[in-house]
Amino acid sequence: FTAQISECGSYRMRVYERPDFGGQMMEFMDDCPSVYDRFRYRDIHSCNVMDGYWTMYDQPNYRGRQYFMRPGEYRRFSDWGSSCSTIGSFRRMRDSF
Repeated sequence: FTAQISECGSYRMRVYERPDFGGQMMEFMDDCPSVYDRFRYRDIHSCNVMDGYWTMYDQPNYRGRQYFMRPGEYRRFSDWGSSCSTIGSFRRMRDSF
């Protein structure tokens, strides 16, 4: 029970410009309404979700097609169910209690 409380607010994800965790990398711990403004790339080819659950969107400002991301390694954009690498925004999934 104690471990659940200490980890419940933890969010961490690394995004990469190339498949298999290659190229430029940036780590995020909070919501990102515009991937291009923060990362300088429109395409995310791989990512590593280390903590928390996230939702990625193919358009900025949390619009468009959604991809549910749980902790784990995603070596290619097809690993999270996308047919292309363009990601416009993403945000943390939080309980609305």
